[in-house]
Amino acid sequence: MLKKFDKKDEESGGGSNPFQHLEKSAVLQEARVFNETPINPRKCAHILTKILYLINQGEHLGTTEATEAFFAMTKLFQSNDPTLRRMCYLTIKEMSCIAEDVIIVTSSLTKDMTGKEDNYRGPAVRALCQITDSTMLQAIERYMKQAIVDKVPSVSSSALVSSLHLLKGSFDVVKRWVNEAQEAASSDNIMVQYHALGLLYHVRKNDRLAVNKMISKFTRHGLKSPFAYCMMIRVASKQLEEEDGSRDSPLFDFIESCLRNKHEMVVYEAASAIVNLPGCSAKELAPAVSVLQLFCSSPKAALRYAAVRTLNKVAMKHPSAVTACNLDLENLVTDSNRSIATLAITTLLKTGSESSIDRLMKQISSFMSEISDEFKVVVVQAISALCQKYPRKHAVLMNFLFTMLREEGGFEYKRAIVDCIISIIEENSESKETGLSHLCEFIEDCEFTVLATRILHLLGQEGPKTNSPSKYIRFIYNRVVLEHEEVRAGAVSALAKFGAQNEEMLPSILVLLKRCVMDDDNEVRDRATFYLNVLEQKQKALNAGYILNGLTVSIPGLERALQQYTLEPSEKPFDLKSVPLATTPITEQRTESTPITAVKQPEKVAATRQEIFQEQLAAVPEFRGLGPLFKSSPEPVALTESETEYVIRCTKHTFTDHMVFQFDCTNTLNDQTLENVTVHMEPTEAYEVLCYVPARSLPYNQPGTCYTLVALPKEDPTAVACTFSCMMKFTVKDCDPTTGETDDEGYEDEYVLEDLEVTVVDHIQKVMKLNFEAAWDEVGDEFEKEETFTLSTIKTLEEAVGNIVKFLGMHPCEKSDKVPDNKNTHTLLLAGVFRGGHDILVRSRLLLLDTVTMQVTARSVEELPVDIILASVG
Repeated sequence: MLKKFDKKDEESGGGSNPFQHLEKSAVLQEARVFNETPINPRKCAHILTKILYLINQGEHLGTTEATEAFFAMTKLFQSNDPTLRRMCYLTIKEMSCIAEDVIIVTSSLTKDMTGKEDNYRGPAVRALCQITDSTMLQAIERYMKQAIVDKVPSVSSSALVSSLHLLKGSFDVVKRWVNEAQEAASSDNIMVQYHALGLLYHVRKNDRLAVNKMISKFTRHGLKSPFAYCMMIRVASKQLEEEDGSRDSPLFDFIESCLRNKHEMVVYEAASAIVNLPGCSAKELAPAVSVLQLFCSSPKAALRYAAVRTLNKVAMKHPSAVTACNLDLENLVTDSNRSIATLAITTLLKTGSESSIDRLMKQISSFMSEISDEFKVVVVQAISALCQKYPRKHAVLMNFLFTMLREEGGFEYKRAIVDCIISIIEENSESKETGLSHLCEFIEDCEFTVLATRILHLLGQEGPKTNSPSKYIRFIYNRVVLEHEEVRAGAVSALAKFGAQNEEMLPSILVLLKRCVMDDDNEVRDRATFYLNVLEQKQKALNAGYILNGLTVSIPGLERALQQYTLEPSEKPFDLKSVPLATTPITEQRTESTPITAVKQPEKVAATRQEIFQEQLAAVPEFRGLGPLFKSSPEPVALTESETEYVIRCTKHTFTDHMVFQFDCTNTLNDQTLENVTVHMEPTEAYEVLCYVPARSLPYNQPGTCYTLVALPKEDPTAVACTFSCMMKFTVKDCDPTTGETDDEGYEDEYVLEDLEVTVVDHIQKVMKLNFEAAWDEVGDEFEKEETFTLSTIKTLEEAVGNIVKFLGMHPCEKSDKVPDNKNTHTLLLAGVFRGGHDILVRSRLLLLDTVTMQVTARSVEELPVDIILASVG
């Protein structure tokens, strides 16, 4: 008789799970019942259920206790109760990797597998394959072959799926069952055919030709199973992607033919495969989009959902291809399923016209509260795309976003909204003040630390540049008073940025920072004290260097350099120029990615690529006096073709007064060993080759490294652009290809390599300046120079900006690398560090008439970097 639970029990969860208070020891004690005679099938099945529950809940069973319970369970094979026997099979599978000597049940399972009871045979096959290792597999191979072609579908499917699992550890044995699998693949049963094709594909998947033949064979004769069709579509699309095949391929024709299949599942799979193929044009997508359009009016909610979700993805890349479905999508806006309605509206937002936006936003706002956060994020992403497409609509869209921001929601949802608002603020200057005001209101009751600190960072960056910066101070200082330490520290940094850029507000900011000096948290106190001391100096250069732009060094690199400095005491002060640079300032790294609590607990950080090179080069005696490594080229330059007998790649390392060329060499001839390998270099400019560090030996296919050390030009230091002709010199010794032993004295030989270029990029490291104007003032105009050039071969501002950024290798600041539409003037702001640690800033004014005219103004703390920039541009 079933126990009746009252409402209280239901609410408290009592009775919802009869196994929730199980104890392992008590269950194992109960397992002794298995040894009783006669066997009580119902009671034993219940105990096996408890054991399976414990295992699946993650309860740890020791080897001894699992083995004891397993051996007791084997006695249950004496009973012919079908339910108990099925429970035994399940338990064998679950305990096969815990208990010892599980193979003791092999004979019982083999007997069931070959017996007359069809209900036992399939599960017995699966259990037997679970406990069989590769050494014992041959003993049951005959039975497995028979089972694969068995007339009973459940037995055949069980054998095929088990073979697929065995493939991982016993590929060669299972490969011998291909003929049986081929026979099963022509079965009338849809699951048997599906499983047989799956096994055949996994046996052949590393042989592309065999896979293509298999697809061709089965698609020519047709398949009975819709599941098999779906799998074939996936295999065909994978082959197309790997081959970068054209749309004339028979594989593509097969996928397209599946759009006319009688099974909806196959039709959708084919449409999904086509829209996900890379490089499809709108014309090639048309048949798939037409099918999805038909599904939009299907009475089945699952099909409507699948169609609109897939169209939503297509609309991201090919909105024009989906425009034909707009009428059908509009009908789905009122769908009773809110997920379908949301996806329909967001797809329309991507494909619709500017005039339809207001109407669609009203429709979606009516049920925003009814949909999950996952779909709300989809809406936000659609709005973000709209803002870029229709800048004039940013006011309507921003108001909608603020309404969403005030509603309940999780972190991912709120972060998506904040990201979207920030991108609108950055793209549309007229929306900045409205956006910042609403974000200020949001952080008044924001529960997410990461979002609060990010918004405070944005306020510090953009707030001082607005018409009335003082209105944001109250919101920022409230965070110091009301929030926990991570947010308080972010607020202190934001206040300091207002003080650094606005002289009228400075006295008030200093008062607020003095209050923060007494904070409970040491990070907040340290920041407040530091900023207070800098601001009291009232020097623009200090404000720019320590508050507005921050340090441009790598934090892990700084940590290592300081640790090394403390281990080796020196009378010289610590030189910040010895620390590797980072392209993102420390202020931004910390604010956006690392909570302050994490900064307080130092962890072991992985060495960067440049630090690894620094250590490798420092280990070479010839390079020990070169000082800190300034820059390594991001990608090695190939000086030979990849198919030649010697493969040489060069990495350029720049120091303050020298360059080291690292040549990674590989000898691809198995009957030769090279010794004393060097690369001799002849410069076209005033570079001086100082020494060669050879690779002592270069056996077959074992990479080796040699170096060439070069001094930078002294007589004409601006001549940094140079082409080196390169020649590899070495001693060749013939050797036995099998043993590698050399059999002669060898002879001298040489091998001509490609020329190697050094450009201005190799002498400059990119750095980002959050506030370019402050950095410009900080550097000063002592070494400022200006020249005007005509770019005769360039016809657009976009092309000019791209070429300048690439040529100089500097970082574009304040999004100045993006050229507004329909403009014939533009200013590009670039920042970098010249070797030796000197900041170099470039302001490039561009004017487009018939050709592009460029006025370049460069500033640095030294004269040489400015001269090099102007000389290289000229």
